[in-house]
Amino acid sequence: MKTLTALFAAAALTLTAGLAQADVRPDQIEGLLKSGAVKPFEQLNNAALATHKGATITDTELDHNSSGVLVYEVDLTDTAGKRFEVKLDAKTGAVLEDKIDS
Repeated sequence: MKTLTALFAAAALTLTAGLAQADVRPDQIEGLLKSGAVKPFEQLNNAALATHKGATITDTELDHNSSGVLVYEVDLTDTAGKRFEVKLDAKTGAVLEDKIDS
């Protein structure tokens, strides 16, 4: 019985962690922009594009990371077809991660 309880507890924790990292719902975005919790997306897109001159944006997402910080994720493709994933702090625009997307 203890094993079953432990399994259910582990499953609940896993599901809760997944929800905490879920995408921000579209109906929440306007409020986040107005409150200043996130920079305007045009500014964040420009910050991501500055990391790879000549690249184009193929996808964007606004998520909470595991610490609850809003992170703007931008997928880019450069002129040679190389793909990158750039993660920005959505409030400050600081680059948190810039890696080749495999």
